[in-house]
Amino acid sequence: MRKNVDPDPRRALLDALDERAEAGGGEERIARQHESGKLTARERIARFLDAGSFVELDKFKTHRCADFGMERQKIPGDGVVTGYGLVDGRQVFVYAQDFTVFGGSVAGACAEKICKVMDLAVEVGCPIIGLDDSGGARIQEGLVSLAGYADIFLRNTLASGAVPQISVILGPCAGGAVYGPAITDFLFMVKDLSTMFVAGPEVIRAAEHQEVTREELGGAPAHSTKSGVAHFVADTEEAALRGVRELLGYLPLHQGAEPPVVAGGDDPARRDEALRTVVPEDPGAAYDVREVVRAVVDDRRFLEVHRDFAPNLVAGFARMAGRTVGVVANQPAVLGGALDGDAAVKGARFVRFCDAFGIPLLTFVDVPGFRPGVEEEWGGLIRHGAKLVYAFAEATVPKVTVITRKALGGAYAVMASKHVRADVNLAWPTAEIAVMAPEGAVNIVFRKEIQAAGPDPAAQAAARQRLVAEYREAWATPYKAAELGYVDEVIRPEDTRPRVIRSLEMLRGKRQESPRKKHGNMPL
Repeated sequence: MRKNVDPDPRRALLDALDERAEAGGGEERIARQHESGKLTARERIARFLDAGSFVELDKFKTHRCADFGMERQKIPGDGVVTGYGLVDGRQVFVYAQDFTVFGGSVAGACAEKICKVMDLAVEVGCPIIGLDDSGGARIQEGLVSLAGYADIFLRNTLASGAVPQISVILGPCAGGAVYGPAITDFLFMVKDLSTMFVAGPEVIRAAEHQEVTREELGGAPAHSTKSGVAHFVADTEEAALRGVRELLGYLPLHQGAEPPVVAGGDDPARRDEALRTVVPEDPGAAYDVREVVRAVVDDRRFLEVHRDFAPNLVAGFARMAGRTVGVVANQPAVLGGALDGDAAVKGARFVRFCDAFGIPLLTFVDVPGFRPGVEEEWGGLIRHGAKLVYAFAEATVPKVTVITRKALGGAYAVMASKHVRADVNLAWPTAEIAVMAPEGAVNIVFRKEIQAAGPDPAAQAAARQRLVAEYREAWATPYKAAELGYVDEVIRPEDTRPRVIRSLEMLRGKRQESPRKKHGNMPL
């Protein structure tokens, strides 16, 4: 509450309007918001932005609806707080839906406010952050509310690839409202607080006769592990907002800009002896590829994206010599690192984001192939796998690939091989690069030799084991690929960090063009 009242009536009116706008839906509704475990829109912005940096736009804007008694219900701001401010000294644009005002519902005036900040963000080249907490379309305004959503979706689409877009779901998000956040680059949810679905439990119960709770249907666990809609999940609102700030630290303000360079104490020439033994001698044994990633990147810091979705592929951001890189890696600890449809889509989306914003790609390869199975084939494995091929082949940013162990079959070609325009391809001595695993290849190539060992199964097994070892030594090695020029260098594992950094430094001035066209036709 303002204690000092200005004697100038015009200034006093400004003070009164300011106070009315900042009061949102009033003390009672703010108390209800807090009781439900949620912050208000203004509290969220205050916690997210650098202190004192927020500049609000359209603070006094109200709706123009005269139906259903709405002309008597006008609250300055109309259910959304919009403006711009700073995150670690860099400018961003933000909107926060205010659930205390008309349930944060989107109507004409509300959509106009959001569209204005999105247009400004694109014009000046700054990220757009949406803090979503809305009951959906404002029914009283009918088609005007739906048109408002469509106007926002258009801005999401036009801004895609121009400026980073991040959505933070901090309450309900249902029906058509879900598509705007789904278009944005990264989406945060909060456990036990965020929900997203096109049709809610009531509709599903009526249409499909299935019982499901809101949390089961569209909560953070569902979207972070099953649907892949959520890239990050936080325990609290504050943790989610801190997560957005951390993510922004790896990103450029706009396409064509450089991400922040963060000088740390990690020596670019550092060698890590632990990498000598991280890959087990048994070619079928599992290991956590994140140990490799952390050993190579600056200060062992790795911000993983989509951690709980398709965990057989790891993706995220790190820094090398202070500069942002996007990391993609097969994860041998899950499904042996085999690629399935979800992993391919996850990787393709991440690769395309990095390419759109000029972020170099570092790929660690240990892949036995694509995951076999009827469900995978019927689920579109071919179509989804083609997305990953397309994304790596389309990308023109610097691309450095390190093959740590298996690179077999079609998956070898897909995972940023030399043949899809990777710039520098390195391999460890443990790498197995071949059309198929030695065990399978021997059964085909040396079938007669195995049979010649005699009818005794033990003799055939011994012959097969010997031939597998010979095949692996002669054909499934990085040196054969190096002879062909498909691998630029076979390196010692402990030298990976300095060799990757030197490669990225060499590629910093890379210029690569694709054939002239409006756009390609990715196999969506």
